[in-house]
Amino acid sequence: MNPVKDKRARPEKAKLERSGQEDHQPGSMSLGAAQSSGTLAIADQLHSAAIHLLRRLRIRDLASGVGPAQLSALSVLAFGGPRSLGELADAEQVRAPTMSRIVAGLERSGLVRRHATDDARRVRLEATPKGTRIMQEGRQRRVESLAQALASLPEPEVRQLPDLVRLLQQLLRSL
Repeated sequence: MNPVKDKRARPEKAKLERSGQEDHQPGSMSLGAAQSSGTLAIADQLHSAAIHLLRRLRIRDLASGVGPAQLSALSVLAFGGPRSLGELADAEQVRAPTMSRIVAGLERSGLVRRHATDDARRVRLEATPKGTRIMQEGRQRRVESLAQALASLPEPEVRQLPDLVRLLQQLLRSL
């Protein structure tokens, strides 16, 4: 039994993960001294919360019947529009051969199609209507799940969330 991977062996780790916190070692952050420890602590907590939020919402994607790597690539095409294979690989931070295998699976499932371009060496990839529908349904499941969780918060906290969303969007623009 691997104590790092088996949460039964480390119940405190499982409890921290369920609470949205991670088991960090003191001094594990190695960012420049120009940033305050308070800023680093908030950044660390935000990083952990974002990862755990996405991980929990991603559970809803099991209903799509499509694997996570394929869903991620399909999402880029469905919500971001057609791309070349290289552009899609860059967006997903993988190499072109890896993306080629992912796209081949999406094509076999009828979720993506290739279009020829003026340059015979390049193709444009786009989500099919079926692929777009699967992504929209998945997004709806995740949003509904998140809305249900938000409904459990006290009303004063819910009223603060639009400001938090604006701050997060501002952060995204600066990354």
